[in-house]
Amino acid sequence: MLRLVVLSCALLAALGCGSDGGVELNEEALMEPTSDEMKTEAPEQYAVTFETTAGNFVLTVYRDWAPRGADRFYNLVTNGFYNEQRFFRVVPGFVVQWGMSGDPEITKEWANAQFLDDPVKESNTRGRISFAATNRPNSRTTQVFINLGDNTNLDGMRFAPFGEVTEGMDVVDKINAEYGQQASQGYIAEQGNAYLQEAFPNMDYIKSVRVD
Repeated sequence: MLRLVVLSCALLAALGCGSDGGVELNEEALMEPTSDEMKTEAPEQYAVTFETTAGNFVLTVYRDWAPRGADRFYNLVTNGFYNEQRFFRVVPGFVVQWGMSGDPEITKEWANAQFLDDPVKESNTRGRISFAATNRPNSRTTQVFINLGDNTNLDGMRFAPFGEVTEGMDVVDKINAEYGQQASQGYIAEQGNAYLQEAFPNMDYIKSVRVD
């Protein structure tokens, strides 16, 4: 099941929860989610720079906040998974979300690559990043979201922040929100970026991402 986050009180309908200087796509590792390339333990703290069509921003990840989330994110970034991905859900004051590959075959491989939940130690306040999940335990895979507001209501729903925006929050706020939540995760899974480019031509996207 693809990332779908179901929240109570209808607060959220769904939280479907390389360029120069970036990371080259390691397709072999991405097509094998259980490979050794995807099992590296992350540093205790690391910075990740996103180059996007809206501008650049930097996330700092703290492994002690959520070690499993920090490790999965580190491996996805270092293997180039997020390069060329679209910000397919942008809800002002709530979240900006991404994490579905532009290649349907890669999305298929990762759809069932769940990993265990982390205890929620930090709060989903503005600027912090968490993995999206379904309403079932241990259902995180690749999708993540940055909180655009103070979403402390998510803290009791197993969304464990593992880092925060430390540079360029103004850029994150500028990510195009004209399409809101219109993009279908089913169509993204089936058609990848071809669907998003055709149906949502102004959607902002990640050019490259790297661990600094």
